Amino acid sequence: MAAPRPRPTRMSGVMVPAPMQDLEALRALRALFKEPWNREAAPRTIFQRVLDILKKSSRAVELACRDPSQAEHLASSLQLITECFRCLRSARIECSVNQNSIRNLDTVSVAVDLILLFRELRVEQESLLTAFRCGLQFLGNIASRNEDSQAVWMHAFPELFISYHFLKSPELVQAMYAKLSNQERVTLLGLVVAKLIPDDLSAFLRHAELMASSSVDQCRTVLKLMSEQHPEDAEVLATARLPDVLCEMTANTELLGYLQVFPGFWKRHHKHLHTCDCIKEGDVSSVAEGFKSHLIRLIGNLCYKIKDNQDKVNELDGIPLILDSCRIDDNNLFLTQWVVYAIRNLTEDNVQNQDVIAKMEDQGLADTSLLKKMGFEVEKRGGKLILKSIKYDQL
Repeated sequence: MAAPRPRPTRMSGVMVPAPMQDLEALRALRALFKEPWNREAAPRTIFQRVLDILKKSSRAVELACRDPSQAEHLASSLQLITECFRCLRSARIECSVNQNSIRNLDTVSVAVDLILLFRELRVEQESLLTAFRCGLQFLGNIASRNEDSQAVWMHAFPELFISYHFLKSPELVQAMYAKLSNQERVTLLGLVVAKLIPDDLSAFLRHAELMASSSVDQCRTVLKLMSEQHPEDAEVLATARLPDVLCEMTANTELLGYLQVFPGFWKRHHKHLHTCDCIKEGDVSSVAEGFKSHLIRLIGNLCYKIKDNQDKVNELDGIPLILDSCRIDDNNLFLTQWVVYAIRNLTEDNVQNQDVIAKMEDQGLADTSLLKKMGFEVEKRGGKLILKSIKYDQL
């Protein structure tokens, strides 16, 4: 005699399959939770079943962390994890009873452990980012408007929250930065930019000193940065990230004044720019995309209303070098715009720098091959440049 089939769960007249073992069942349950009466009638066993699915899928993620070759088989597990989080989020809307049931099942601890596992995965999948985002949203939702929200803090601290707390300690950040791997440095630099807010300026002034010193010391890495022979070099990636972070720092008025007078800071970045200019465009590593744009933007920021810096760039023949960068470059978006911005700051209230540009001689048209690929050509008429469309029969 066959074993009896489990009876379905009834929620306010709506039949819900008890063995929710697939994606469609979770989606159906989430749809039911859109109605408040279904949320209020949900039994604790429903959430236990969702938690079981979450735990089972978590084991697949844990396996992929130990064996990277398994990561390519994660798609279905990540979908289930995402749907579990969405389902649980929907269940707790304006329903403290469900919030308590979900929390008492130790779901928060499972969610935190899973999010920490996500950080160890070395894969770039949109489904992973979606699952990660939904997990964080679930933790935020389960803690909101609930007297026992400290449970989330207890489980998630310090692993998830301690990084932001540490950013307020310049001494600790400096000590950590020296010992971190290059990949970890990239992550830390991203956190620094994300948390660059006025309330923390006293700490970020010290961070700015650390980033400036690190950038000055990275001259030897620039040649590697511009070479296709090291496309996945973590040191290269960390070096490429520094000018971007420093640009964001110099966009802050108080940090800008500090960095404008940092010893050797602007001069070393001028040398970096000269190194970049000596390398052919086709030789640039994909990791270095945007590097030159960030350098020019940074030099422009450092020269803003500081005549000494303006003059020093001129003394090093930096003005022609920056102007020569005013070209279309697939690896450096908005390069032309940042050149215009830098020249504006270099010549503001500086007659000598203005004269340098005024005395430049016309040496003819620059390479227009990229314009021709886009269907345009440049013609010089009476001292003016005319942009024209190329006829189809000329292409």
